[in-house]
Amino acid sequence: MSGAPPPPPPLPDDALPGLFQAADQASLHGQKRYITSTALRLALIVLAAVTAALSLRVGAAKVDVMALVTAVAFVGTALVEVYLLADRPSQTWYDGRALAESAKTLAWRYAVGGAPYTRTGDAEEEQAAGQRFRRELESLLIDAPETGIEATTAPAISPRLRELRAAAFEERKQAYLTGRILDQQRWYSSKATLNRSRAHSWRIALLAMELLGVVAALLRAFGVLAIDLPGIAAAVVGAGAAWLAVKQHDSLARAYAFAANELAIARSRLEDATDEPRWAAEVADAEEAVSREHTMWRASRTAFRRRPS
Repeated sequence: MSGAPPPPPPLPDDALPGLFQAADQASLHGQKRYITSTALRLALIVLAAVTAALSLRVGAAKVDVMALVTAVAFVGTALVEVYLLADRPSQTWYDGRALAESAKTLAWRYAVGGAPYTRTGDAEEEQAAGQRFRRELESLLIDAPETGIEATTAPAISPRLRELRAAAFEERKQAYLTGRILDQQRWYSSKATLNRSRAHSWRIALLAMELLGVVAALLRAFGVLAIDLPGIAAAVVGAGAAWLAVKQHDSLARAYAFAANELAIARSRLEDATDEPRWAAEVADAEEAVSREHTMWRASRTAFRRRPS
């Protein structure tokens, strides 16, 4: 018998500002298009290498079908490259994620009384905090990237966002510790483990392909093989290395592990906070830690994208 279902998150994504949801959807769509297009491009390159090493002549004119397939594969590779340059899905991915996370960190600060939206209990100051929050969201929207965001009908301040902000100190504290800090810690920890495992698997696979290339080259040198199997192996290794550069498993594993440990320290400080002023400051520090990780992630992605080939 399965246990009881987990409780709903204290601040689910659909309770976050519409700007977050719009930027999040744009980022996810951009990521999907970029990863799919890159995988297709590398697959076509490998296909071109395989068919270039083979020959199949048919018909009275003895047309080499493999050569035609090679030409088609190269045309497909060029078309995908043109699409990536024109549509820039990678930029939509990176910019959308940066905007979404900026909106999310503002929402959490506001919801739990983190600086600069400290809870004081004064009605006028509460109204001013709401106005400031909306201005900050508006500034993010004005500075939204040229790649654009999705349309949304979600409000800037949802009923759940207002409800959490109006809750008692201990309730807001527990909501933030579990719904934000612990949730992010678990996400970073699982992603660090996953990326470390995938990096190891890819290194083993590439090493095996390189050894296969050595054997194939020796067999071809002594006339055992007529097919250019070493060239195919080289193309597969090159495509694998390019895919690893896109996925950045090693660097992500290190960055996520660092972020998880940094949040563990922030969590201990948050647990010790017993009054609104200190709580507001600790929440701000914790959100800065989360923001630093996203800033580093975007910088690493942008650096890869701009790296000369």
